[in-house]
Amino acid sequence: MLTVDFRRFPVRPGHRVLDLGCGGGRHAFEVYRRGGCVVAFDLDPAELAPVTGMFGAMRTAGEASPEADATAISGDATAMPFGDGMFDRVIAAEVLEHIGDDQQAMNELSRVLRPGGLAAITVPSFLPERICWALSTEYHEVPGGHVRIYTRVELEAKLARAGLTALWHHHAHGLHSPYWWLKCAVGVHHDKNRLTSAYHRLLVWDIMSKPAVTRLAEQALNPLIGKSLVVYAVKPPGGTGGRVAPR
Repeated sequence: MLTVDFRRFPVRPGHRVLDLGCGGGRHAFEVYRRGGCVVAFDLDPAELAPVTGMFGAMRTAGEASPEADATAISGDATAMPFGDGMFDRVIAAEVLEHIGDDQQAMNELSRVLRPGGLAAITVPSFLPERICWALSTEYHEVPGGHVRIYTRVELEAKLARAGLTALWHHHAHGLHSPYWWLKCAVGVHHDKNRLTSAYHRLLVWDIMSKPAVTRLAEQALNPLIGKSLVVYAVKPPGGTGGRVAPR
C-alpha cells in the first residue's frame, strides 16, 4: 500500500533515491521496480534484514530493471552518512512524527537532496490523528511512538526553514482512519474485536482487489479524513539545504 503518488513524484531509471525511515520497505520496493537506485534507510537494523531479502527476491524474479540498484543502511535521520546533494529524490513516509528533533531531520533531508531534486514527505493528517490521540493514550504513548501532530502549515513551514519549497499536497488512505478510530476505541492491541477484525478484512480485500466501489469511496473520503498528509517539495536550484531561517 503506497502513500506517495508516483504520478506526482516521477522516478526514472538511474535516479538516486533515498527512502528515509523505510520501515518495511514498501516505497523502496516501488522505486526499485521503476529502475531507481534506492537506499532504504532506517534507524532499526531489524527492519532492514527482510527489506534486503525482498530486494534479492525481486532481482531474482526479474522485477527490477538492469539500471536498478538497491541497498539497505541503518542510521540516524538527524545525522545521515551521505554527501551533500547525493540523491535525486528523497521519500520520508510516516517517519517525522516519530523524531524528537524533526527540524534537524528535515535539514538533513534537504542537505542530501540535490538542487532541483524532489522530496515526498508524508505524516499522519491532523484531524484523524487528533481523534486517535483523544481516544487512546496507548496509540501514541509507547516507545518510538508519535511525538507530535502536524498541521500542513506547520509541516510546510519547517520544510521551508530547511530550504525546501512545497509544491502541492494531497491526503491518502481515507478508508483507514475509521479503522484506527475503532482500534483506539476498543484497545489498540485488542485484535480479536469483531468490529476491528471485520474492518481489517475489508481493508485487505480493498488492497488486494482494488474494487471500483472502495476506490471511489476513498477518493471521496481522502480530502475529509485521509489518514495521511502527503507534501511534495523541491529543493530550489542553487539551494544548499539544511539551513534554518530565522523564526
